Amino acid sequence: MTIQEIQEEIINEFKIFNNWMDKYNYLIKLGKDSPPIDSKYKTEDNLIKGCQVKTWFHSTFKDGKVFYDIDSNSITIKGIIALLTRVLSGQKPEDIKNADLYFIDIIGL
Repeated sequence: MTIQEIQEEIINEFKIFNNWMDKYNYLIKLGKDSPPIDSKYKTEDNLIKGCQVKTWFHSTFKDGKVFYDIDSNSITIKGIIALLTRVLSGQKPEDIKNADLYFIDIIGL
């Protein structure tokens, strides 16, 4: 799927929620369902600087595409990042670089 198609899929998923608490609970579910990052990637180099909670980000490049692994001490943050990695992981670097991540505003994050 393209970045735009994945964003539209996420937008449609969030349309069922009537209020922020429902969205929040869904983010928690996404965070809990997201697999943990391999402990070998929980390093200082992979830690996102400036984040109030520990959040790790690792990428690999395979067959011309970028793949992301994420983890966080916060289930909510992990849920938000899971959405971002869902959109961007498995995409070509040029597509990631040129991506307009409009879904974030539309779903109200």
